Amino acid sequence: MASISFKNVTKIYDGAKTPVVPNLDLEIRDKEFIILVGPSGCGKSTTLRMIAGLESVSTGELYIGDRLVNNIPPKDRDIAMVFQNYALYPHMTVYKNIAFGLTLRKEDPAEIDRRVHEAAKVLDLEHLLQRLPKQLSGGQRQRVALGRAMVRNPAVFLLDEPLSNLDAKLRTSMRAEITRLHKRLDTTFVYVTHDQTEAMTMGDRIVVMKDGIIQQFDTPQVLYDTPDNLFVAGFIGSPQMNFLDAAIVKDGDRLFAEVEGEDVKDRLLIPDEKKAALNAYVGKTVILGIRPEHFQSADNLTGDNGLTLKVDFKEMLGAEYNLYVYIGSFKVIVKMPSTAKLPEGDVIKLPVNSAYMHFFDKETEKAICH
Repeated sequence: MASISFKNVTKIYDGAKTPVVPNLDLEIRDKEFIILVGPSGCGKSTTLRMIAGLESVSTGELYIGDRLVNNIPPKDRDIAMVFQNYALYPHMTVYKNIAFGLTLRKEDPAEIDRRVHEAAKVLDLEHLLQRLPKQLSGGQRQRVALGRAMVRNPAVFLLDEPLSNLDAKLRTSMRAEITRLHKRLDTTFVYVTHDQTEAMTMGDRIVVMKDGIIQQFDTPQVLYDTPDNLFVAGFIGSPQMNFLDAAIVKDGDRLFAEVEGEDVKDRLLIPDEKKAALNAYVGKTVILGIRPEHFQSADNLTGDNGLTLKVDFKEMLGAEYNLYVYIGSFKVIVKMPSTAKLPEGDVIKLPVNSAYMHFFDKETEKAICH
């Protein structure tokens, strides 16, 4: 049983006036792959280190399984941690690095050898067991660090930004390796990253944090489709969601989101299923959220479903490109197929898929409807 439970946990450092993590309540289920994500300084690594026992809990209760671990030292928590900088012993071979924890616990040498070779086979390290860390690539070193954690058969794996030192191509392949490893080991993984792409592609559920407070905790798809607030909406998705000021206008029995552009005032028809939530905002300004992928090609433009924009520049990505544009004073990113011909400097009108428009309260920044 490797569930993890934070019950009203606070972490405040000596001499500090405000806690790094205030009143954290979080339930992680057994065998889940949980991602802690957020900007630098949001408290995600501190939360991970409290699970590991590397940081103490100031107030509240922390359970691993049904055991209260507030005062239990790291070595007795049945966890294994993989760090950002690998933390390998440079004078030891790959074999000895992987075996180190077991050797320290005076495990049977034959059992150590079996576990090391088993982990090496899973991680494709068998041909590297006699090399030193300096003879390995970054990805190979990270696999050694994973192997050292694996052989201990821990109840919980803790990974603190393990891929941040790798190049983009290697990060992609290592993401897949760690996901496969979780499925194979069938145990609880808690993974810290500031990279929302890692979060979206790896986690069963994602904890989005800001200033030590959980903003939303749900599956990747729910976070993408129905973010609770402006922060989550802007953090989840790549490129991030565009935000525009929009006045809610009533015309007969129809509602529109009115956006001011350059010498134009465009209106987007609000679908019937969103009208009930927005009726209270008629005559007020809200924040309209549109993801870059929810603009459409100009030949889909009909009636009140388009925004006038001025093309600034393109960012070519092969099969598609990111189009950086202005809608009035707002900088906006539009994702378009590479076949779309939209010259820089052009003023064009592009339709918006109104089914995917998001609306947020301008004062509270909470979601009104999606």
